Amino acid sequence: MRHFYASAVERRIVITDELASHPMEAGWAAEAIFFLIVEEVNGENTRLQARVEISADGINWIPEGTVFPPIDAPGHYFARVSHFGNWLRVSGEVSGAESSVRLSVHLHLKE
Repeated sequence: MRHFYASAVERRIVITDELASHPMEAGWAAEAIFFLIVEEVNGENTRLQARVEISADGINWIPEGTVFPPIDAPGHYFARVSHFGNWLRVSGEVSGAESSVRLSVHLHLKE
């Protein structure tokens, strides 16, 4: 039987400028899926650009190469990752006039 772990990394947070989710140790897993559940997108020309980051120490972060599509509407979005070492997180930026995004970040890990 494969091992599986699901975590609500962030719940219903409001982002107005930069997103940096809590880091998660995932070195035991062979694959990961990040879910962004976007509840609200407010402001003019609001867009969230989000990506997966990896880290050797959980402090210093490097873009892993996986990016979410530009997010400008409520909905469910996901990104699959493999070959990531131990530490994972999602980061990103919100752009637009008086913009905010309410979202949750979930991480599913599987061995």
